[in-house]
Amino acid sequence: MAGVTNVAFRTLCRELELARTGTVAGLYVCEMVTARALVERHPVTMHMTTFAPEENPRSMQLYTVDPEYTYAAAKMIVDENLADHIDMNFGCPVPKVTRKGGGSAIPYKRRLFANIVAAAVRATEGTDIPVTVKFRIGIDDEHHTHLDAGRIAAAEGAKAVALHARTASQRYSGSADWDEIARLKEHVTDVPVLGNGDIFEPADATRMMNQTGCDGVVIGRGCLGRPWLFSELSAELNGLPTPAAPTLGEVAQIIVRHGQLLADHHGEFKGMREIRKHVAWYLRGFPVGSELRRDMALVETVDQLAEMVGQLPADVPFPRDGHGPRGRQGSPSAVALPLGWLDDPDDDCVPDGAEVMHSGG
Repeated sequence: MAGVTNVAFRTLCRELELARTGTVAGLYVCEMVTARALVERHPVTMHMTTFAPEENPRSMQLYTVDPEYTYAAAKMIVDENLADHIDMNFGCPVPKVTRKGGGSAIPYKRRLFANIVAAAVRATEGTDIPVTVKFRIGIDDEHHTHLDAGRIAAAEGAKAVALHARTASQRYSGSADWDEIARLKEHVTDVPVLGNGDIFEPADATRMMNQTGCDGVVIGRGCLGRPWLFSELSAELNGLPTPAAPTLGEVAQIIVRHGQLLADHHGEFKGMREIRKHVAWYLRGFPVGSELRRDMALVETVDQLAEMVGQLPADVPFPRDGHGPRGRQGSPSAVALPLGWLDDPDDDCVPDGAEVMHSGG
């Protein structure tokens, strides 16, 4: 969720959950930051770690490939009180990342993976900052790693593990294999197991938990253009009535609020460029003319944004086509890996160059 779950989006999600359910039950995780860039205090990375005053707990998501930088970053988080929770992401399937041995390629190297998790846990010893770990099923159907990854993470002190039930070769295509979440839950019994993949409606979360026995769910693409999804999930999982889906007029108000929050965080120039991709997600399935959509894709100020969404018919109900996956689905493909990466799963050498792949966000 890089470029999405910044402080503006998290604030919006929390506001909507509180307004619609009367409480904030979800844990909202910041967008992924690189351990090395954090340690080196890259200005863009430091900006990405912004939390709102009311955020509690503050959850920071680390991309990391190197135990030394992992320890330094986690220790920095502890010493400078930067966050209350560290989530380590080993799920990124992007070729420019895996080609260097980062992201979802890391769990294949069992010893390296163990050393990285252990470094984060060691840096947080004596504190109440938990470390959690997210990963995929594996490289591809021939190289599953999730059972080992779950066992290793728990053994090294992670407080919970989360599985995106796709392989790296699937990227975001096809269907998530929830049966593998159930297998992980049976395999890892000493820490909570969370499930991720293809949760687009509140009932999907209930169905995943009932089908797999997992202890909770992680939401990714399902919330794109639907920041109110968390209020619906909270109601569903707590046996409360599901809040009504917003009308187009209510979505318009949410768009403007999101735009203002982005402008507050980034400045109006960059904030309005950020809101453009969100607008396309927000308006999916709604009867909005092509000319207005085109104008909104070029919006430059918050006032322009408010004026444009003010032209939308307010009483249009949420469309049936507005549900389902958003963002790029992609298609399955071979995973780009360093030469010889699959030769030795016990190799603990740090991949060359992978630690800088996400520098500066």
